[in-house]
Amino acid sequence: MNAQWADPMIQPQRALSAQAMAYASIGNVAVGFDILGHSVAGAGDRAWVRRIDEPTVRIAAIRGCVDSLPLEAGNNTAGAALLSLRRALGLRHGFEVELHKGIALGSGMGGSAASCVAALVAANALLERPLPREALYGFALDGEAVASGSRHGDNLGPMLLGGLVLATRERLLRLPVPDAWHCALVHPHVVLETRRSRAVLTDGFALSEVVAQHANLALVLTGCHRGDAALVREGLKDVLVEPRRAPLVPGFARVKQAALDHAALGASISGGGPSVFGWYEHRADAERAAAAMAAAFAEQGIASDALVSPINGPAAELVDEDEA
Repeated sequence: MNAQWADPMIQPQRALSAQAMAYASIGNVAVGFDILGHSVAGAGDRAWVRRIDEPTVRIAAIRGCVDSLPLEAGNNTAGAALLSLRRALGLRHGFEVELHKGIALGSGMGGSAASCVAALVAANALLERPLPREALYGFALDGEAVASGSRHGDNLGPMLLGGLVLATRERLLRLPVPDAWHCALVHPHVVLETRRSRAVLTDGFALSEVVAQHANLALVLTGCHRGDAALVREGLKDVLVEPRRAPLVPGFARVKQAALDHAALGASISGGGPSVFGWYEHRADAERAAAAMAAAFAEQGIASDALVSPINGPAAELVDEDEA
């Protein structure tokens, strides 16, 4: 212990600012619409948060690959999340936020969720009594609702906890996955807004389809717990949402087949799209698949970015402010 803090009359100065990074995520994971997701290393949003005396939340600046988001706190996912935090805790002070976007919006990689999670993790570090990660979930849901129009945690949960996460309305559960398992995620340079991708799901589903999807989800969850790739391969098939969203993703059938041709446990649309992902038992397979998937998009005249990450991806974390 540092000797200067041994004197009870001398206390460390409370931090006035903090910076955090929240990583991209794959929502739904094919079979868990709105409730299952996992984080992805390699892309993310940063939030720099400063305590201010005024009892408000200000968005000071937005930079990076997206700079046209609302600066009004209530209309911004990060701002709305911090407003929710202030109300719930009855904070007398406020926050000023600067965002650096590393995840494109409308990419199916959790771009709206990452901003509010990064802001919450940074702001939480400035509290006199920081909350556990799970306690930030409700505030993150309030922020996400601004962008998507609904409170779903399949992107938020894995950003907060890392790895594969089951996100219900009230609870987050991190699920075990073998460390060797990886994903290939390919983001085409086209935009598919979340609200548009959700609009194609308004009609009802046949009961037989719902039952089949429940069975597939059970197989995937059991396979992950057991480390049984055969169970995951049998279950990682989206029979509900993918058929309706596939026409919104240019060249989807070719890209998915490229993923499957390289020993994928399964492949589907990431979140609301247009990104496409595949799961693999080994990183080398995921790397080869990512290249093939990007080539399939290129055949459609579409440039893309590819990421390969452990399914046990990183949780949002505080970072040194001089790393910005």
